[in-house]
Amino acid sequence: MAASAPHRPTAPEDRISFPHRLAYGAGAFVNNLLSAAIGGMMIILNLGLHLDPRLVGWVSALPRLVDTIIDPVMGYVSDKTRTRWGRRRPFIFVGAILTAVVFALLWQLPRNQSQNFYFVWFLVGSVVFYITYTIFVAPWVALGYELTPDYHERTRLMGTQNFIGQFAYVVSPWFLWIMNGGRFGDQIAGAAWLAVAVGATTLILGVLPAIFLRERLATLAAEPPKEATEAGAGGGGALWRNVRDFGQGFASTMRTLPFLKLCLATFLVFNGFILISAFSSYVIIYYVAGGDQSLGAKWIGISGTVGAVGSFAAVAIVTYLGTRIGKRSAFLVSTGISMVGYAMKWVCYNPAAPWQVLLPAPFLAFGLGGLFTLMPAMIADVVDADELKTHERREGMFSSVFWFTVKLGLTAALAGGGYLLTATGFDVNLKGPQAASTITWLRLSDAIIPFISSAIAMWAVATFPITEESAHQVRAQLEARRGKGKVEA
Repeated sequence: MAASAPHRPTAPEDRISFPHRLAYGAGAFVNNLLSAAIGGMMIILNLGLHLDPRLVGWVSALPRLVDTIIDPVMGYVSDKTRTRWGRRRPFIFVGAILTAVVFALLWQLPRNQSQNFYFVWFLVGSVVFYITYTIFVAPWVALGYELTPDYHERTRLMGTQNFIGQFAYVVSPWFLWIMNGGRFGDQIAGAAWLAVAVGATTLILGVLPAIFLRERLATLAAEPPKEATEAGAGGGGALWRNVRDFGQGFASTMRTLPFLKLCLATFLVFNGFILISAFSSYVIIYYVAGGDQSLGAKWIGISGTVGAVGSFAAVAIVTYLGTRIGKRSAFLVSTGISMVGYAMKWVCYNPAAPWQVLLPAPFLAFGLGGLFTLMPAMIADVVDADELKTHERREGMFSSVFWFTVKLGLTAALAGGGYLLTATGFDVNLKGPQAASTITWLRLSDAIIPFISSAIAMWAVATFPITEESAHQVRAQLEARRGKGKVEA
């Protein structure tokens, strides 16, 4: 695979300084930490509180549905907001603070309550958490699309933020070990203290992008043609006009074919992973470790740390490939490598040699490592092409609709994961090994589902049309029409 056009150097004014990359990367660390924590800590509801796996699935999925619905709204609001501090930064600042407080409180669990009580507690608390989380993360993602207009600097920025974000995955595999070790009294007390630590980290790092970054393209989009403005003007009050404008923008975004290809690929790679995300833990605990939760938690932690360390290399390699062979080709390479890792699970998850659980981890790192390095950089290119057509900068709408489509699948995956776990015959009341048929179905699901979904994702991206040369042409037309834009001092 080779680039279709000569490599264009990045102009000095298009480069993002290292401190600014660190500031944006702080948001990535917070984003990944919260995502890993809210998902990884849910296992305590099953193992610690003995909540039915189906209820755990629903209490994970239903709040995600709320999150999915409000994502495009938040993106639209941040696109249209005008303040002296910009479109995104006020939301990032306030959202980080609210999210930190809500997450810490969510895990301060009253003792000796019924399953229905814990179900309602987490259902309501998680809905509030996802509302505050969206206030923070949707504008943060959109801000990254406008920090530079350069095709390759976007890849480098997203590689840097993803590299920094991977540090969250170095510590998150040890969450179960931290909660399960008795150092805080029991699993529930361990979860409460861990949530406070996650909340404090969110508060400290989450506000950094709002404090140190500046928006570059907030006021640059040219005014739409007069006839388009007149066609959009009509009767009705301000609320109705905003609702209509939101609906039109959402529909227009969903009709953008290159963007839909990126959504489909992310949907498949990410949600194929999420659907079976807990299965690896169950396979390691009940197959590799023979039902010993402490031993299994240790190998889960070591394997996760090896994978997280491997992600640093994966992100660096994918970033390099993206600036040499193109973003599309780099995605095909990275996703293909992750598929090798999924296939290796069937052989390497072996009770006779527990250390072999470490072998697939570096290969698996290329899946999400490549996905969240390349997809944001590719969406930024789509936003430019959209501006050429619509005369609007709609980073917020594209970022939120992107996550809207992904989270629809995430909601189904989280709910389906509980039912899929039940369908394998898994019984939490068994203190030792599970039935042989249960182990077989757990292992099959863990390896085959993400392998197939990743293969379909590669097919979706194979025809993504935006190349370095076409992106350069779009940028030239935009800057001839509305100027280049400069980062605020």
